[in-house]
Amino acid sequence: MIYIKTREEIELMRESAQCVSKTLGILAAELKEGVELAHLDKLAEEFIRDMGGVPSFKGYGGTYPASLCISVNEAVVHGIPGKYIVKDGDIVSIDCGVFKNGFHGDHAYTFCIGNVKPEVKKLVDVTKECLYVGIEQACLNNRIGDIGFAIQQHAEKNGYGVVRELVGHGLGKNLHEDPQVPNYGRKGTGPKLRDGMVIAIEPMINMGKKDVKQASDGWTIITKDGLPSAHFEHDVAIVNGKPEILSTFDFIEAALKNK
Repeated sequence: MIYIKTREEIELMRESAQCVSKTLGILAAELKEGVELAHLDKLAEEFIRDMGGVPSFKGYGGTYPASLCISVNEAVVHGIPGKYIVKDGDIVSIDCGVFKNGFHGDHAYTFCIGNVKPEVKKLVDVTKECLYVGIEQACLNNRIGDIGFAIQQHAEKNGYGVVRELVGHGLGKNLHEDPQVPNYGRKGTGPKLRDGMVIAIEPMINMGKKDVKQASDGWTIITKDGLPSAHFEHDVAIVNGKPEILSTFDFIEAALKNK
């Protein structure tokens, strides 16, 4: 069932999303070569709780042990932040969720650490472009398939693989709601977009083939060919027929600029 939000509920969701945005900004300032992933997770949880929120991911499914998902290089999503030390040349995808005022915010950003190879940097740039190409299609009376088609076309024309097994989703009082929002698809297919819908659009794009597998920890998803993957995500409401981004990368970009 797709839940339509009121304007008041969308504003509450904006606050939850902005809490995620601020958390990612704090992490952007801290993320560098030599940092342990577990340190970032601890920092994020403390910051989220100081804002009056609760980490959406911690305890998810009854077993997820952390507040963040941090996925490095060939890890696509759902990486558990542990003792790994960030290295020069890594790409690090951080996905964060916050539950506040009865609603979830949930978005992600892929960071380039130090001297990232040009071909990997291009993957990150194109994945970010895919996010905004998809958002442009989140208009009244378009369909979910229009979003996926646009993302898939942009990724594949650059020679990249689009992950099939993991998709975006509706967002609200639950972290994952209907509809699913694939990053591939055909124009004019899937549920029709309506005012008041809130969806998380999140391209997961691989440098090589689209195929993925689950790591031995039971959570982390990695590319089968071992090539890098990038991930970006925004929370998007459809308001007056147009997409309105509730999250922001401004805090991240300000932190990166000041480094």
